[in-house]
Amino acid sequence: MSERKGSSLETFFTFLLGTVTGFALGILFAPASGQETRKKLKEEMVKSSEKAKEGYGKITKEAEKGIKVVREKTQEGIGAIKDFLDKKKEDISKKTKDYPE
Repeated sequence: MSERKGSSLETFFTFLLGTVTGFALGILFAPASGQETRKKLKEEMVKSSEKAKEGYGKITKEAEKGIKVVREKTQEGIGAIKDFLDKKKEDISKKTKDYPE
């Protein structure tokens, strides 16, 4: 597997596009009446639409998880910076008390 996170999304959409294109070309060149061909194309488009919606739902959930992790890590970082600054303020305060003017 690739190390890039975007590759699974790209692969999914590439596969979906290839599937739809292949099916459409297969139907268009198959020996069937126009009415049958339109019916088959409509059915396939409905199926493809449903698959796309499922894929979008999965991507949305993963994005929400990613956003949640980023928020948590950001809050942790902010907390660590605040703790560090508070400690430095205390250190400075102690040093100035030790050396009155």
